[in-house]
Amino acid sequence: MAAPSATSLENSEDPAPEAEALVAARERSNRFLSGLELLKQGAEARVFRGRFQGRAAVVKHRFLKRYRHPLLEARLSRRRTVQEARALFRCRRAGISAPVVFFVDYASNCLYMEDIEDSVTVRDYIQSTLESEKAPESLFCLAKTVGQVLARMHDEDLIHGDLTTSNMLLKPPLEQLNIVLIDFGLSFVSALPEDKGVDLYVLEKAFLSTHPNTETVFQAFLKSYSSSSRKAKPVLKKLDEVRLRGRKRTMVG
Repeated sequence: MAAPSATSLENSEDPAPEAEALVAARERSNRFLSGLELLKQGAEARVFRGRFQGRAAVVKHRFLKRYRHPLLEARLSRRRTVQEARALFRCRRAGISAPVVFFVDYASNCLYMEDIEDSVTVRDYIQSTLESEKAPESLFCLAKTVGQVLARMHDEDLIHGDLTTSNMLLKPPLEQLNIVLIDFGLSFVSALPEDKGVDLYVLEKAFLSTHPNTETVFQAFLKSYSSSSRKAKPVLKKLDEVRLRGRKRTMVG
């Protein structure tokens, strides 16, 4: 599936061939996606599973939103697709496990990535562990590993933007706790402790609401993050400030 290059489209003197090329590219992409398995339908994108050039792949398609102005929609979708691809490249360059990017189709805003086969989400792993072990302490090794991974990500000044235990996968064998980060659609680059603190706050709120009575597990995560990150001190200070702001908003309503 070859998408028209950005350069060729931008340099086209006649807008008609450009529009026709985009329509043709999107039609080819839609035909290809129709043969894949739909895994998830979200407000911003659909996620498919199938084969791409002989490899197990996951395809994230940012479909057109009719309620937005077409030019704004095109810019937003393209920017988020580019940001996500760059975030995945940045993770892998830093030694953080993330899906390999196979292909980026800018015409239809599709991101073709490695399918982490036989993996389970950290969310499902935590729930099954608590059901069998009961004691949250059995998750301390996982919390330590997650802290190390996210510390490395933040030390690279990469903000995930949507940290939840559903956006972390465990590759088999599960006992090795090999964590793969996914879903960087809201990611961006920032060196600000404020942005990293907000990233951790999002994870904390999602973690404790999804996994009740696991406060000690999250504290173990923060301890690991603190000891693993070169920049942890100002980030954790900002986390405390963000928590305080969140409580004030809750009290005021």
